[in-house]
Amino acid sequence: MDQAAQTMIDNLEKNTGKSLAQWVAIVQKEDFKKHGEILKFLKTEHAFTHGFANLVAHKALKSDAGSVSDTDELTIKQYKGKEHFLPIFDKLSKEIKAFGTDIAFAPKNAYVSIKRKKQFAMLIPATKTRYEIGINLKGHPPEGVLEIDTKTNGMCSHKIHLKDEKDVSSEVITWIKKAYETAG
Repeated sequence: MDQAAQTMIDNLEKNTGKSLAQWVAIVQKEDFKKHGEILKFLKTEHAFTHGFANLVAHKALKSDAGSVSDTDELTIKQYKGKEHFLPIFDKLSKEIKAFGTDIAFAPKNAYVSIKRKKQFAMLIPATKTRYEIGINLKGHPPEGVLEIDTKTNGMCSHKIHLKDEKDVSSEVITWIKKAYETAG
């Protein structure tokens, strides 16, 4: 487990008086099946911030890299029925890994989070016809392929839509690299 995740787990208990395991038990008792249901419950019933609610939801559903023995399983699951997007994922992964040795890929059920000291991007096979890249460039105006993200609850400030591997342009890589540089 990386230091950032451990700090968040420690702060969860410090801030709420309950451990991660206790919160997971509370959520599991409610028998939620979806990530969004858990987020809503923790935010509305327990005044959680998005980050803490997201942590508990992933642990309760065992949908993050730290909760499974084989993280490749999560990535394979994301692309089931969307295999035509794997070349985009492969190309982006290769380009991003070239930015530096301090990058961590953390697969979840529906996306891959990419972190340096903090998350700077998300690779998301959103639908069968749309691939999204979420990036964190808070305060930056939309420009070119870069749009403001209004859907990921603050997990990313911007997004880029792709349909095909050829859409992975130098502009796309430049935006991801900018996010990488601000995450250090």
